[in-house]
Amino acid sequence: MTEVIKVANLVKTYTTYDKESGFWGSIKSFFYRKKKIVEAVSDISFEISQGELVGFIGPNGAGKTTTLKCLVGLLYPDSGQLSVLGFKPFERKREFLKQIAFVMGQKAQLYWDLPAFETYSLIRDIYQLSETEFKKNLDELCQLLDFSEFLNRPVRTLSLGQRMKAEIIANLLYKPKILFLDEPTIGLDVVMQDAIREFILAYNKRNNATVILTSHYMEDIDSICNRILMIDNGKLIYNGSKVDLSSKFVTEKEVNVKINLKDKLNKQLLEQFGRVVSCDQTTAKLMINRSKLNGFIKWLVDNYSILDLDIKEPDIKYVVKQVFSAKK
Repeated sequence: MTEVIKVANLVKTYTTYDKESGFWGSIKSFFYRKKKIVEAVSDISFEISQGELVGFIGPNGAGKTTTLKCLVGLLYPDSGQLSVLGFKPFERKREFLKQIAFVMGQKAQLYWDLPAFETYSLIRDIYQLSETEFKKNLDELCQLLDFSEFLNRPVRTLSLGQRMKAEIIANLLYKPKILFLDEPTIGLDVVMQDAIREFILAYNKRNNATVILTSHYMEDIDSICNRILMIDNGKLIYNGSKVDLSSKFVTEKEVNVKINLKDKLNKQLLEQFGRVVSCDQTTAKLMINRSKLNGFIKWLVDNYSILDLDIKEPDIKYVVKQVFSAKK
């Protein structure tokens, strides 16, 4: 597969200043301020191929958005090598900008008092789209996002979910090859979150677009991405498939069991094998260490009439929680 993003030994730092509180603290700060260097991104390297769906995850302040801003050219790195579609992002060349999109769930580019279509017409002129290309792309995006009926309504009259759809259309009208998505479903209800996720997958499939997604909603990562980059304190701590994530960081597996009505599960007996998440007379959910799994299954078969047994890797939300809880 063709590599469209190459990052080698990226470093980005910020300079901040500490100030004492109160009036005298403000006076002192005129003469002396204690400088502090914060390393937002520390020597990270990775490559992403065309068409990949990559989740970029980590706690607040880990360096996710800083990395994305370096990749789209909004920030100049302190050191390291960056290549996106063969361009150096910080040069911000027109040919480069026409092939990427940076969607931030907390930032808006649409004019509040104008219909979305007016902004789209401006984008058509900025990116020099032909009338045929503009209409074709707009119709396709409106169909995928079910947005056609809202095109001529003032943006201020749209719901949060409708505005998010409008923002996404504005960013994709010119058919970018790479989508950088920073919290695209933030604040949306469950139905609208699902709609945005389905759209991202459909856009990737139709256009073989590369997607780099950051989100604190692990459902976004789980339903969209097949590869994970995990960052913490500016350092890349995982780069691999979603499937292998849990086996690297978590020693447990999730076990769901259902037994015959004539039997009764005993929670105390189950606890000798692992942590019982839920339990009633006929069903139970447990987190069991991989080393104890075979022994548990044998004990279960010997003592109960099993109707259903499901053993799987923990979901990504549980894995991420375990990783970052252990670091506190």
